[in-house]
Amino acid sequence: MSKQGSRNAIQQQGQKAIAGRSAWWFTEIAPGMLMGDGVNKIGAHLRAIMEKARSLDEHTIFIDKFEEFAGSRDSANRIDRSITNEFLKQVPLIKSQPNKVLLVCATNYIRQLDSALLRPGRFDCIIPVGTLDDDGRKTILEYYLSKMNCGVVDVDHIVSLTPKFTPADIEYLFQIVAQYAFEEECERRVNTPVTTEMIAEKIASFRPSLTESMIAEFREDVAIYSRA
Repeated sequence: MSKQGSRNAIQQQGQKAIAGRSAWWFTEIAPGMLMGDGVNKIGAHLRAIMEKARSLDEHTIFIDKFEEFAGSRDSANRIDRSITNEFLKQVPLIKSQPNKVLLVCATNYIRQLDSALLRPGRFDCIIPVGTLDDDGRKTILEYYLSKMNCGVVDVDHIVSLTPKFTPADIEYLFQIVAQYAFEEECERRVNTPVTTEMIAEKIASFRPSLTESMIAEFREDVAIYSRA
């Protein structure tokens, strides 16, 4: 599985958690769903889906890659501006509904969103989801280690080596480690458990998704945009 595939799998788990916790109807809107009749009909499709979603009571609408629906109009082409304009019309309609509708939008690029959507009055909450802390990484590491044939593994040491790892990075790392252990076992024909040294060796050649500049930018975004 690629890093993108890992991200999608984790994202799907999050969507299921939202739906399961609320026990409400759940609708996901993805860019591809609106492309069936060509780009000129995207705005009309978005309007139709949102109108149908608004008609249901106790309903969660989830939109991923929100920047593709509501990007800044300053440098957008005609079609992208029309999509953003349509979404700007839909948000107050949702908020004015007497029935219970929860709109959840996710983006990795909040700076690309149209500024009108980030002002108070559009979304009640803007919640940053940042990097994993040590406890979060340890929980995920222990989860994957529990599924592997392991020797002695110093989890705390591995935590200290992975400060810029995302959940998808950790999953992909363990796929590499598992493949390496399997190949070693086949070649040597002896049981080859995963060890601290084996994982550390793979980490040394692994390029995590996060960088210092990305983390610094995220902290700036939290200070500017977050609202709970």
